[in-house]
Amino acid sequence: MKHTITTLSLISLVLSACSPSSDDGKGKGVNSNSSNETKVESYGKLADGSEVKLFTFGNKNGMIAKVTEYGAILTSLEVPDKDGNVKDVTHGYDDLAGWLTNSSYFGATVGRYGNRIAGGKFEIDGEVYDKLVINNEPNHLHGGEMGFDKVLWKGEAIEGGVKLTYTSADGEEGYPGNLEVTVSYTLNDNNELKWTCTATTDKATPVNIVQHAYWNLSGDPTTSINDHILTIPAKYFLPTDATLIPDGSLAEVENTPFDFNTATVIGDRIEAESIPLQFGKGYDHCWAVDGEGLRQAAILRDPKTGRAMELHSDQPGVQFYGGNFLDGETAGKGGVKYGHRTACCLETQMFPDSPNKQDNPAFPNCIIKPGETYTHTMVSKFSW
Repeated sequence: MKHTITTLSLISLVLSACSPSSDDGKGKGVNSNSSNETKVESYGKLADGSEVKLFTFGNKNGMIAKVTEYGAILTSLEVPDKDGNVKDVTHGYDDLAGWLTNSSYFGATVGRYGNRIAGGKFEIDGEVYDKLVINNEPNHLHGGEMGFDKVLWKGEAIEGGVKLTYTSADGEEGYPGNLEVTVSYTLNDNNELKWTCTATTDKATPVNIVQHAYWNLSGDPTTSINDHILTIPAKYFLPTDATLIPDGSLAEVENTPFDFNTATVIGDRIEAESIPLQFGKGYDHCWAVDGEGLRQAAILRDPKTGRAMELHSDQPGVQFYGGNFLDGETAGKGGVKYGHRTACCLETQMFPDSPNKQDNPAFPNCIIKPGETYTHTMVSKFSW
């Protein structure tokens, strides 16, 4: 199956003219880039001595993105609010040492298969692959113990952003085939952060590469996202078993806590009596997004600051995770310990466990074969 992608031109950026160290008292100009070029600097070294780079790029409206080669991670995204206050709206860490402990997948590019694969095994053309690491008992999650989020990519500054490449070797984390992967992040003056991914293989393999940023649009990582307002244009979501593996059906969202077709406060129904909510300890489910091609997948808005993120994607699903497993133990940026539901994820993707549901017509094809190209585009458009 050929996976299509909308070709996106890289738009030249006009960056803020503020000094890198200036601050007007509202958070404006901090670490900003005064040229239209992506800034490249050393971010530290891994234990084997490999240097890790950090790429910084922005736009004329005051947004600033930072991406590191380690894990192809979006380390921060600074966004103005309605009053001009510029704040980082992502969870994460201050330095490379912190990112090396990143067990929550903050900001990462995850793969080879994002989300869960039941029992850590699947079959392709009669051949069983059963060596995937069980790192989310009893299932395989986000590519394993050394998934794409924990490897060193090769980064290259491009106009308005960064391009990163990685070769996942045949047998890595139990997956078949050598997979050549390219990920790009760009930011334009329309306030669109674009994440694109392509991959090719020399042997049939499941692929579902996912961007895993944690968002709190208030800019205050100590506050709950339960007051954020969410829209997901989807008539169906995927019910799961108690281990969060889809049961193979698509359930209608109408008259359930999973209906976000109209803008709804996240916390309004989170305590509702619902078996799917009990299994996920809140929202941690995949919605089957209406339509095909590059289209709206979600809108997230913080009513206090006016910041909003409109998400577009060409993938069949979006996983909304409400930060249910954040427990206040992980110390992140500025030493803040990230509490329960202080951020959420909106991960555009294939459906979870699709490798084990290849005969289910409701599930998308996730198997890429030699000569085919996997593509994934996600556009996060911000306003305030």
